[in-house]
Amino acid sequence: MGATEAAEDFAGRLDVQVRQGAPDGTVVLAVTGELDHDTASPLKEALRETAPDERVVVDCSDLRFCDSTGLNVLLRARLRLLEGGGRLDLAGLRPPVDRMFEITGARTVFRVYEDAGAALADASPAEES
Repeated sequence: MGATEAAEDFAGRLDVQVRQGAPDGTVVLAVTGELDHDTASPLKEALRETAPDERVVVDCSDLRFCDSTGLNVLLRARLRLLEGGGRLDLAGLRPPVDRMFEITGARTVFRVYEDAGAALADASPAEES
């Protein structure tokens, strides 16, 4: 494999699909692949494009890996949204991603749902920061 092929393969490790149009205006970011230092840019960009007063659900059902960089991206976005009156929720955490959130204690600061459908069905208000 040449350097160009390796770079293209590496760059494609994380995909973020933005889905809007939930009845309450919730933005769903469906994340696929591995979220780490080298692949976090697409998620950072998608989160930056959300308004601070929006509710964002990050659908992690196809996320295979998340390191501390990915966790920090999500935590920073959560704070920005809370400050603006929005919120960031997680859905579909799978092992080993769920384990990383559990052992770091980060699972306690996010609302975590079994899947995106369950997250969208919960219309409870944002919590206080």
